[in-house]
Amino acid sequence: MEFIYNLVVILHFIGLASLVGGFIVQMKSADKGVNAAMFHGALTQLVTGFIMVGMVEGGAVDDELDMTKISVKLGITIVVTVLAFAGRKKTPPQVALWGVIGALSIANIFIAVLWS
Repeated sequence: MEFIYNLVVILHFIGLASLVGGFIVQMKSADKGVNAAMFHGALTQLVTGFIMVGMVEGGAVDDELDMTKISVKLGITIVVTVLAFAGRKKTPPQVALWGVIGALSIANIFIAVLWS
């Protein structure tokens, strides 16, 4: 089960790369907005996050979770996913929406790494 958990972690990182990469690639663009990479990255992050927590809580993986940290990260991820979903069909420029999604995604990285 540890191998499957590690595969899900890799998928979680791929979702992160897609989400933040979709944000960064538009830095110099005048038509900033939600692109497919951001939307699919947010969904991947949400789904794989649920799977990882479920695997740990279900006892499939020997690990302990800080549920306060997980709750904060989940809240941010839900907001990012809803914003990405709302902005995916709108035409650019969506500078404010793009900026909020990027900032919250990067904040989630800081929380994941620095919250001990």
